[in-house]
Amino acid sequence: MSNNDIIVSLDIGTSKVRAIIGEVNNGTFNIIGVGSADSEGIRKGAIVDIDQTVQSIRSAVDHAERMVGIQISEVYVGISGNTIGLQSSHGVVAVSNEDREIGEEDIERVLKAAEVVALPPDREIIDVVAKQYVVDGLEGIHDPRGMIGVRLEVEAIIITGAKTAIHNLLRCVEKAGLKIKDLVLMSLGAGQLALSKDEKTMGSVLVDIGAGSTTIAVFEAGAIAATSSLPIGGEFVTNDIAYGLRTLTDQAEKVKLKYGCALMADAAPDVTFKVVRIGSNVEKEFTQEDLAAIVEPRVQEIFHLIREEVKRLGYSELPGGYILTGGTVSMPGVLQVAQSELAASVRIAVPDYIGVRDPGYTSGVGVLHNVIRNIRVRSTNNTASANTSNVKKTVNRPKANPATNSESAQNPGIIERLKKMFSEFI
Repeated sequence: MSNNDIIVSLDIGTSKVRAIIGEVNNGTFNIIGVGSADSEGIRKGAIVDIDQTVQSIRSAVDHAERMVGIQISEVYVGISGNTIGLQSSHGVVAVSNEDREIGEEDIERVLKAAEVVALPPDREIIDVVAKQYVVDGLEGIHDPRGMIGVRLEVEAIIITGAKTAIHNLLRCVEKAGLKIKDLVLMSLGAGQLALSKDEKTMGSVLVDIGAGSTTIAVFEAGAIAATSSLPIGGEFVTNDIAYGLRTLTDQAEKVKLKYGCALMADAAPDVTFKVVRIGSNVEKEFTQEDLAAIVEPRVQEIFHLIREEVKRLGYSELPGGYILTGGTVSMPGVLQVAQSELAASVRIAVPDYIGVRDPGYTSGVGVLHNVIRNIRVRSTNNTASANTSNVKKTVNRPKANPATNSESAQNPGIIERLKKMFSEFI
C-alpha cells in the first residue's frame, strides 16, 4: 500500500477523538482502520486545554496506526461548532482558454473570485462550496468542466470560522506531530455521506447529537443552506443520571451506555442494575424504568430545542425531514422520541462500512467521503483533459508530416511564377 492510496480523517469530539483510515483501491473506497481515544481538554465542542487535547489525538492516531501497521503523517481535520458561519457569495471570470472550453483552472479562478468578500478581522474562510455555476447566462449547472463558454459565474456559500478556534485546532494537531492536509466542515461531509440526492434537493435537516454539543445543518437545493450549534448533548443525559441516582459521573456514563433507554414505554421493569451511591460505599439497585424516567425528559428537551432552533433559522417544514447522527442517537428509544417531538419524518444515518457501522462515526467517515469525492472529480477531469490533449496531438501530427511541409514549401514558387506571367502581359 502506498501512502497516496490512504487518507486519514480526524474527528475531535467532546467525548471521543477518532482517527479513521480510508483506502482508495482501483476506484473503490474502504475503511481499513479506526483509532479511538477518550477526549480530554474539550468542553461543549470547544478546546479548553491544548496539552490534554494533543495527548488524546496522539492516543487515537497510535491506536489506528497499530491496527493497520502504517505510520500516519497527514490528516484531514473535521471542524464544527458554534463559531461556524455561512454567507452567500458570487464570482465572475472570463474563460481563459483560446478554444473557450472551461477547465479546472477556470473553476479555481471563479471560486477564488467568490472568496473576495468583506469579513470581520476575527473570522477566516474555511471553504467555498459552489451551489451552482452559470455559463453565459445558463443557470443550474453543477459541473461546467468541458463546456464551451465565454463568461463563467458561480453562486457559492462561503464557510467561515472564528480565527482563534481554527488556530487552536490546528495547533493541537500540529503539536501531535501531524501535517494538516485540509480542514473539512463536518456537517458538509456528513451530509454528503448520509443524505440522498433528493433529501438535499427537496430540503432536510441533518442533526449531529454529540456528547457536548448538537450541530444542526439545513440542506436545500442540493447544498448546505444554514448551520447552527447548540451547547447540549449526551453529557447532559449523563449528568441527569448522576444526579438522579446520586452516583459518580463515570458510573452514570457506563449505566447510560449499557441500560439507557429514551422511552419509558420500552423500558423493562425486570432489568436491574446496581450503582455505588456518592459519598458512601453502599450499592443501590435500580430498574431500567427508573433510568428511563430520568433520560426521557432530557431527550425530549433536546429535540424540542432542535425544533425551535430550526424554526429560528427560518425553516418550518422541510419535505426531507430530519436525519440524525452522532453517538447519542444510538440509545434505544431516541428515534421514537424524535419522531414525537419533531412531528416530522425522522431516520438515523449509519455509515455503510465495516468497522464503523455506528452513528458516532458518521462525521469522521463523512470527512473522508468529502475528500474522496473531490479527488475523484479532479482525477476524472484531469483524465478527460489528458485524453482531449492526446486527441489534439493525434490530429495535429499529420500537419508536421514532411510531405505536407514540402507541399507548403512549393506554394511560394507557384505564386512567384504566376506573378511573372502577369508582369510579362503588363
